[in-house]
Amino acid sequence: MPLFLVIFTKEIPLMSKQKNNSSFKQVLTQLVLDVIEQNSNTPLNYKQISAKLNIRDPESREIILEILQEETKKTVLKDLGHGKFQLRELKTFVEGIVDMTNDGSAYIVTDDEAETDIFVAPRKLRNALNGDRVKVYVYAKSRGQRQEGEVIEILQRAKMEFTGIVKLSERYAFLIPDDRKMLHDIFIPISDLNGAKNGIKAIAEITDWPPGAKNPIGRIKQVLGVQGENDTEMNAILAEYGFPLSFPKDVEKESEAITDVISKEEIARRRDFRDVLTFTIDPADAKDFDDALSFKKLPNGNYEVGIHIADVAHYIEPDSALDKEALERGTSVYLVDRVIPMLPERLSNGVCSLRPNEDKLCFAAVFELDEEAHVIHEWFGKTIIHSNRRFAYEEVQQIIEDKAGEFADEIATLNALAYKLRERKFKMGAISFESTEVKFKLDENGKPIGVYVKERKDAHKLIEDFMLLANRKVAEYVSKMGKGKNRYTFVYRVHDSPKPDSLANFAQFAYKFGYRINTKSDKEIARSLNFLMEDVEGKKEQNVLTQLAIRSMAKAIYTTKGTSHYGLAFDHYTHFTSPIRRYPDVMVHRLLFHYLNGGQSANAAYYEKLCEHSSQMEKKAADAERASVKYKQAEYLKDQIGAIFNGIISGVTEWGMYVEIIENKCEGMIRLREIADDFYTLDEKNYAIIGQRKRKVYQLGDEVQVRVKNVDLTKKQIDFSLVQE
Repeated sequence: MPLFLVIFTKEIPLMSKQKNNSSFKQVLTQLVLDVIEQNSNTPLNYKQISAKLNIRDPESREIILEILQEETKKTVLKDLGHGKFQLRELKTFVEGIVDMTNDGSAYIVTDDEAETDIFVAPRKLRNALNGDRVKVYVYAKSRGQRQEGEVIEILQRAKMEFTGIVKLSERYAFLIPDDRKMLHDIFIPISDLNGAKNGIKAIAEITDWPPGAKNPIGRIKQVLGVQGENDTEMNAILAEYGFPLSFPKDVEKESEAITDVISKEEIARRRDFRDVLTFTIDPADAKDFDDALSFKKLPNGNYEVGIHIADVAHYIEPDSALDKEALERGTSVYLVDRVIPMLPERLSNGVCSLRPNEDKLCFAAVFELDEEAHVIHEWFGKTIIHSNRRFAYEEVQQIIEDKAGEFADEIATLNALAYKLRERKFKMGAISFESTEVKFKLDENGKPIGVYVKERKDAHKLIEDFMLLANRKVAEYVSKMGKGKNRYTFVYRVHDSPKPDSLANFAQFAYKFGYRINTKSDKEIARSLNFLMEDVEGKKEQNVLTQLAIRSMAKAIYTTKGTSHYGLAFDHYTHFTSPIRRYPDVMVHRLLFHYLNGGQSANAAYYEKLCEHSSQMEKKAADAERASVKYKQAEYLKDQIGAIFNGIISGVTEWGMYVEIIENKCEGMIRLREIADDFYTLDEKNYAIIGQRKRKVYQLGDEVQVRVKNVDLTKKQIDFSLVQE
C-alpha cells in the first residue's frame, strides 16, 4: 500500500465521528477509487476495500459502503451484484490544465491533443484555479453528451500570487484580483496587510485555503502603488504574469563582482577581429547590443561576414545565482514603456553589451560568401571584437536609400547579400508574415499621447537575414554530429507545419477577400501565403488576415526532439544570436562550445525540461507585452468617450465582435446584446454574426463605424457601440 495511504488511514478511526464532514468524505472517496484502480479494477466489496485501507471501525466502513453506492449513482462505478463494485472504465482519470470560464465553470485541457476538453461544473472544481494542473475523474457519458468530470486532485498550482485592489474594513481585508479568471477574492487578515491601505494596488500571496472555505487566505507580499499610475500598472502586469520586479541581492552582488577587464590569456584563446570593420545596428533607444556584424572583402573577391554574439555564457557560471535567475526568467520582457531584462543591468547594458569603441568578448559564426551569398566556408568559435560604430536602424536605412554616409559601400554590399539570402529563403518555401506593430508616443508620466505604426525596412531585414543565417548554420553544424539515436543533444527552435483543418478554415475565409490558398504541398501553401501577404500589405484587412494566418500555424517552441522550422523553411534552426535576452541562446552557446571542444552528447532529458520551461516563459512574456499594449490602448481612448472612428471587425465571438480602429489600431468590443436592430448570433464557420430576422451579416474584415462607449483600465477593456446607418 502506498505510504500516503498508510499515513492517512492511521487517522481514519479518529475521524470517524466526522461522518458529515464533506472534505473528509471527499478525501475518502478518492482513496476508495484509488484502491479499486490500483487493484487492476478487480471487483471489490466494501469490506475488502476497508481492509486494504486499514479501516476497521464499523462507522467508517459504513461510510465506504455509502461512497460505493453514491459513486454507482454517479455512473463512476458499476454494481456487479453480491455487493461488489468496479470502475466503469479503467481509463477514468486524466490530467490536464484548467481553463476557467467567466461563470466559474472550467474546461480541462488534457495532454492528449486528440482528447476532447472535459467540462467541470463550479461546485466540482475543488478550489482549482485557472492554469492549475489537475487530476480529473471523467464521467461515463451518453452518446451526444459533452464530456464532463470533476477535479479530484490539484497536482500543481499555476500561480499563488495575484495583483489587485485592497478593500479594507475594520477587522479584515480582501484583495480583489485583476485577473478576470481568478473568481475568488483573497481574504487578508489585518495582521498580514504589510502596510497596504484601502484602494491601493498590491500583490497578494495565497497562504492557505481551508476545506469548505469560499475564499483563499493570503497576505500582502508587496504594495505596488496608486491605481492608475503608470509604474503601478506596468509593475502589476509583470507581477500578474510571474516576472519579478527586481533582482535578488545575491544575483546583483554576483553581477557586480564580474570584471570587465579582459586578460591577455583570454585574448590569446580567441580569434581576434579588433582590426576588422565591425558595427552594431539596433533600435535607437536600445542599450543591450548582443549582436554585431564584421565585414571584410577577401583577395579572391568573396566576402567574409562575421556574426558576433555577446559571450554571455563566458560570464555566467552554470548553477550560479545569476544562472538560476536567468533560467527562471527565461527571457527579457518588453512592455510598452520599458524593458525588464533577463540579466542585471551590469551585464545586459554593460559587461556583455557590444558597445562601440570597447573590446568585447563574443561567440561568432563567420562565413565566407560569394557574390550570390552562397556559403563557401564557415567557422564557429570565440572571438574578441572592437565595434567601430553603433548604428540605429534609421541611420542605416538612410545610408541604404541615399547610397552615401559612413561605411556606405560596406552596408550596400551587406544589404545586397541579405537580399540574396532572403530571396533564396522564400524560394525554398519560407512564409513572410508582415503584421503591423503599434507603438505609442508617451509623455513624461508614461501617458500615451499618440500612436504610430512601426515600419520594417531594409535595415531591419538586413540584420534579420544574417541572424537567420547564423542560427540556421549553427543548427546544421550540430545536427550532423552523431546519427539516429546517437544524434547529439541540442536546443532547437522548432515550428511544425499547420494542421490541415486550421489551414482549410483560413483558406476558406481568405477566399472571401479574393485570395486563393493552394494547400497541395508545403511549398504551394507558402507561395500562396506569401502572395497574399504581399498583396494585402497596406490594405485595411492586412492585420485581420495576417493574424488569422498566424493563428492557423503551429506555435514555435524550444525542444531537443526536432530540428525543422516550417515558417522559415529550414530543416535545422536554433536561437544563437540573443543570449542577453533569451536563456535558450545561453544553452545553445554552452552546448556548441562543449561540442567544438570534443565534448560528448549532453543529457537530452535535462535539456528538454529547460526547453519546456523556456517555451512557457516566452509565452508569458508575450502575454505580458500584449497586456501592456491593451492597457495603453485603453488609456489612450479614456479621454475620447463618445468619439467616432472607422474600424475593421477583427474578431467574432458568441457574445460580441471585436473591432480594431483603423486610425490608431486600438481594439475594443461591441456586445451583441447592445446591437438594437436585430437578434444576432455567431456563425463560427464563416467568422460572422448574423441577424436572425433581417439577415444582416457582419463578417471578420468588414469595415464599420464605432463610438467609444466605455473604458475600463482595470480590465484593460474598451467597449464600443455600433454606429448604424
